[in-house]
Amino acid sequence: MFFTIPTILTWARIVAIPFIVGVFYLRIDAQTANTIATALFVLSAFTDWLDGFLARRLKQTSSFGAFLDPVADKFLVCASLLVLVQLHRVDLFVALIIVGREIAISALREWMARIGASKSVAVHMVGKLKTAAQMVAIALLLYDAPLGVFNTHLWGVWLIWIAAIMTIWSMAYYLRRALPEIRARA
Repeated sequence: MFFTIPTILTWARIVAIPFIVGVFYLRIDAQTANTIATALFVLSAFTDWLDGFLARRLKQTSSFGAFLDPVADKFLVCASLLVLVQLHRVDLFVALIIVGREIAISALREWMARIGASKSVAVHMVGKLKTAAQMVAIALLLYDAPLGVFNTHLWGVWLIWIAAIMTIWSMAYYLRRALPEIRARA
């Protein structure tokens, strides 16, 4: 199902990426750019939850949607992290950990699906917690201004480091789950 409501929401997440990145190239003040990028990112991150909810609720799940959803998430996170590295709000090391894990786990899942063992690397709660932490951290770092007494930059930096640690933890979890299949086919 190429054009269902959930799939359209996933496509919208992909379409939003150039706008999130591009806003920083406009001739507008930095805080306006931060606010627009944050709003677009938060709306896009919300569609990640909404498209899955609607797909199940409307019985519009599809293999294409199951493929496109994580791709859209990875594009959104990776593009946002690259912007944050460019703006010197995220350490390059953290971005490499998160992007590297996304590539490694995507490759692992593709290989496991190819050999018929995809259930051993199905999404787990640790991966969902990692995703939530990094989405909140990215939003805080895109905004990068005080909200009353709340220092979004400081909390964003702490949370992105926590997300990086959870990234390593979740990668180790998925690799450990796949290890029997890896050993059997090595």
